[in-house]
Amino acid sequence: MDSPGYIILSRMNAQLRSQNLVAHNLANADTPGYRATRPVFAEHPALQRDSRRIPGGREVDYTWDRASWRDETAGPVSRTGNPLDVAISGDGYFAVETPRGERFTRAGRFTISPDGRLVDQGGNPVLNEAGNPIAISPGDARIEIMGDGAIRSENGEVARLRVVRFANNQILRSEGDRLFDAAGQQPEAVARPGLVQGAVEGSNVQSIVELTRMMAEVREFQFATQFAEREGERIQTAVERILRKR
Repeated sequence: MDSPGYIILSRMNAQLRSQNLVAHNLANADTPGYRATRPVFAEHPALQRDSRRIPGGREVDYTWDRASWRDETAGPVSRTGNPLDVAISGDGYFAVETPRGERFTRAGRFTISPDGRLVDQGGNPVLNEAGNPIAISPGDARIEIMGDGAIRSENGEVARLRVVRFANNQILRSEGDRLFDAAGQQPEAVARPGLVQGAVEGSNVQSIVELTRMMAEVREFQFATQFAEREGERIQTAVERILRKR
């Protein structure tokens, strides 16, 4: 296969990855705290073989799948009335304890486990400022979560939520749909996180936009496929002509 075939294959691979990301975004349109992911592509120039000896030889550009980036636009905050639901109105992440270590999330839909711990939707204990799981006593009936992260009941302050920020959110590694690994970054405590009790931040995915993007990606993939088919026909025709001359 010559350069045009490899070039279009690189484009088709990029389009396929882009479709996968759009599909993943659509699947998480209702996931609390989810951030849409976008692909990052670039041109990868390569000098044609023997181009200095062949008149008209020049650089060709392959599609380079460099990375992906996370859309940090905040999702809509919706009121639930559940006192254990908490939304972060500004920058920051809640800290939870998982079997793999400390992880971070924007999904503030919490519940109380049978053993009295405050946990997220995955059953991971939510951590306090000291990095320890938060325990709610059976005697704490009226739970209030203040804007600064303090958790109070009729018996006084229970704990204070650990809310942190990072120097570069794009470096965070996604684990599933809600959790992030710090990826070596040092979390910085947020003094005034601006929490909202009885509310949950939704996904920032706009379904209509993603569906439109999906249709555009499918069309681009179809165009690339047609080009690949035509290129295959061109090579086959060229080979047949050479064989006939021989």
